[in-house]
Amino acid sequence: MLKLSPLSALMLSLVTLSASAQAVRTEKNMSLELANKIAAATVAACSADKYNVTATVVDRAGTVRAVQRADNAGPHTLAASQAKAFTSASGKNTSLAMMEGAQKNPAAANVAMIPGYLLLGGGVPVKVGDEVIGAVGVGGAPGGHLDEKCAVAGIAAVQDLLK
Repeated sequence: MLKLSPLSALMLSLVTLSASAQAVRTEKNMSLELANKIAAATVAACSADKYNVTATVVDRAGTVRAVQRADNAGPHTLAASQAKAFTSASGKNTSLAMMEGAQKNPAAANVAMIPGYLLLGGGVPVKVGDEVIGAVGVGGAPGGHLDEKCAVAGIAAVQDLLK
């Protein structure tokens, strides 16, 4: 019969605990409160520039957490903002950068065929440090670069909460 010393048994237990602890991950994610603040700040930023937009905020999995639609925002802005947010959260990059990458690299062009993706400017990831916890998508400004500008402003408005 194999006999283990108390120290060996303790070490074996620690190794087992360490291995099982690695099977469970801890992730940061988007709260409803944070999502609502980002959506409101994003719509306000666009409204200040006289753009009637919809802002959709998704969590790290691309699930919608908050939506705000400005008065007089076009009906298409809802679907566009959601798709841009999903694209950005999924790709962990801005939807504008992903569009430009697909245009410059023929091997990446098929990324536009992924269901739910919209390769237009206006989707920006929300990060805590280097970890993407979600994204905001904007639709309705007269150009994707302007949608993105509003999204960046919305995230900047809550930067103190992203720690």
